[in-house]
Amino acid sequence: MTHEARPAHEPASIGVIGGTGHQGLGLALRWAAAGIPVTVGSRSLERARAAAERVRGETGSAAVEGLENPDAGRVSEVIVLAVPAAAHAETVAAIARGADGKIVVDLTVPLEKNPAYALQLPEGSAAEATQRALGPGARVVGAFHTVPASLLTDLARPVDCDVLVCGDDAEAKIRVMALAAAIGARAVDVGALRQTHTLERLTAMLIGAGRRAKRHELGVRVTGL
Repeated sequence: MTHEARPAHEPASIGVIGGTGHQGLGLALRWAAAGIPVTVGSRSLERARAAAERVRGETGSAAVEGLENPDAGRVSEVIVLAVPAAAHAETVAAIARGADGKIVVDLTVPLEKNPAYALQLPEGSAAEATQRALGPGARVVGAFHTVPASLLTDLARPVDCDVLVCGDDAEAKIRVMALAAAIGARAVDVGALRQTHTLERLTAMLIGAGRRAKRHELGVRVTGL
């Protein structure tokens, strides 16, 4: 399958699958505030519509709607997976028919609880599992794992951390890096999709460090660039 190149600065319509959760909602708020059309997805249409109403109210953007996850993926150009690890496989299966030919951004982190450790998946990472499940027609990129949800939802504050981006499709990574820039963050290309296993474990480390320090907004900044 061939993919038409699109200018990195050109806004895309984004479907945030799991957009009623903290991080998904925060990303939906930031992109809507940047003028990008957003569809909030949820397993519950009622919850999706309620979250979309909140995003419209806080950003003033009219280009926000709420749909069930499969429909949110189908109508969007870029799909963002912001779901708990326990719902990951089911959600990927639900959006599969609408994902062909699209960029799919997966920020899932498989975690154990108390303390938070990243689970060692049998075959790599959650993002790699998404790529296998969706097949070669979808262009999966890992990004936004380490951006704190509470920071995203507070539109009065800048996103003062870097977004680490992994993927095997160069053009897809450029597009996702532009979406990071749209929320005011710097994106850093950190390699191929297989690097998402490192990124997922780094996120777990930040969560654990935050618990020990009693701070809940730890992010990443790459120096020397």
